[in-house]
Amino acid sequence: MADNPELLTEKVSDLDAEFQTIQGFEGELHLRFYLPSQEEFALPALAIREVMQQSPERITPIPNASPLLLGTINLRGQVIWVADLGQFLGNPTSINTDRPEIPVIAIEDQDTLLALAIEGLGEMEWLDIEQLQVSSNVPDHIAPYVQGEWLLPGDPPQTLRLLDHIAILRSARWAT
Repeated sequence: MADNPELLTEKVSDLDAEFQTIQGFEGELHLRFYLPSQEEFALPALAIREVMQQSPERITPIPNASPLLLGTINLRGQVIWVADLGQFLGNPTSINTDRPEIPVIAIEDQDTLLALAIEGLGEMEWLDIEQLQVSSNVPDHIAPYVQGEWLLPGDPPQTLRLLDHIAILRSARWAT
């Protein structure tokens, strides 16, 4: 078997094809997701530490905390805050916690980690950063947290806004 050169060549060519497929993606990988208002947003995959389905019973409410925070969870021995991202962005509808599991995206920057509760997860998608446009018609209260938007093909064309995870993590709104 080790003396068969065709076997080795065949495996190398298979790997070559897979590698070329991976190299064929353009742009950067992003996670698309939805808020209770059904607005769709994206976060860069590099900003995401983990995506999970969290049982509401495992989120421990903390008295006198900001109303934007649902409570804390234990993520592999580290206690982190869980925030209602929709409420943070000024969405009038709170996240529905009356269900078996809540989608949560843990974002991080340096030593700061925060879990964002959302309505639903979308797909991971390669998006071309060069196609990112300046956001239009963005309400003033979310403008500091939006890096730009993509106009996606469709009838009518869909707008997908890219959130700035660092601006979200460092926001003074968490203290209110």
